[in-house]
Amino acid sequence: MKFPYNEKVLEHFRHPRNVGKIENPDGKAVEGSPACGDMVAVYINVDKDSKKISDVKFESYGCASNIATGSIITELAKGKTLDEAKKINWKQASDELGGLPPIKAHCSVLAVEGLRSAIQNYEERHGLVKEQKPTTVEIVQSRLKKVMNPLSGLDLVRTKLVKDVEVKDGTVRIVVDLPEGHQFAPAIKSEIQEKIETLWDVRKVVIEFTD
Repeated sequence: MKFPYNEKVLEHFRHPRNVGKIENPDGKAVEGSPACGDMVAVYINVDKDSKKISDVKFESYGCASNIATGSIITELAKGKTLDEAKKINWKQASDELGGLPPIKAHCSVLAVEGLRSAIQNYEERHGLVKEQKPTTVEIVQSRLKKVMNPLSGLDLVRTKLVKDVEVKDGTVRIVVDLPEGHQFAPAIKSEIQEKIETLWDVRKVVIEFTD
């Protein structure tokens, strides 16, 4: 059987570029979950005047395709404007790597999604979102799907830890089915706030834990 990875993919897998974490980044995002097999976090710093990505790093938990794609997309994104970086797609990353196995597309796409989500995070923090749709329960729930339940490695929605979501007059109320004194409660609360507070019309996020 032919080995699925070419030499360029293996080079980026063995010696990935831009690996690590940026402390206090301008934008950040996490895609995937370790329970599903692949996860990637992307961090960016942005020049305020030119809106170019001045630094970008990634952390990966996953296969060779995931790591190699994270490496190549960070190289492609560095120095580009936010609008240019948003256009980077999986096919471009695959072409730059000399081709990736189609069976591995789902895990390598995570790195591209991570970059776009990190850019979105930056734009939301700085009021740069062009299409400002009113926040709904559905939008909040979709963001909660990216908050991990440390007990399982899956998201809060899939593991049914989210008991209720209410959106009213700029306030988002979320009920989480964990005791407030649980060891993971502070981390979950912080992650929820990070995902929801950047929405343009949200003024307050209230997180309640069950007894």
